[in-house]
Amino acid sequence: MNEYEQLISNDSTKKINTYIYGGRAVDNETLFICIATEEACKHFGIKDYSGVLAIVLVLAGQPLIPTRAKPMGTTRGTSIASLVLRALVNVNFKEAILPTLTNQSIKNFRFSMTINLGAFVGRWIPQLGITLAAYDVIRISASSVVHYNKLVKNEDRINDATTGSFG
Repeated sequence: MNEYEQLISNDSTKKINTYIYGGRAVDNETLFICIATEEACKHFGIKDYSGVLAIVLVLAGQPLIPTRAKPMGTTRGTSIASLVLRALVNVNFKEAILPTLTNQSIKNFRFSMTINLGAFVGRWIPQLGITLAAYDVIRISASSVVHYNKLVKNEDRINDATTGSFG
């Protein structure tokens, strides 16, 4: 019986290791979830607002505010970030030379060009939020795996590619 068949069979003979976490006996999968939650809480502690900032940046960049009629194939509406930054940084170039990403341009796999520096900055706000969120997820995942691997037996470890082997 291969590993896959053991996983799906009801009479699996694989011994399940138990660990103590918070005074309770848990299996290795539950232990990892608990550790990942603990690492996320540490990461988003009172001193670290990057998760909240990422959400705010993504939401501020969404085209939720109705606007004038636009040409076909463009994103409808405008964002709070774009409105505010157009007012604060109202610098226009002679040609549309500033590449931006909008919801529609992402769907079409192309950049949308603009002449206004404020619009340029405002349209990159949600991408900054997405990047920040991705960084948080990677950091929390990596620290969770390292913490988990320090606590469990060798056979329950998750390969984190630090031993020079990919499995």
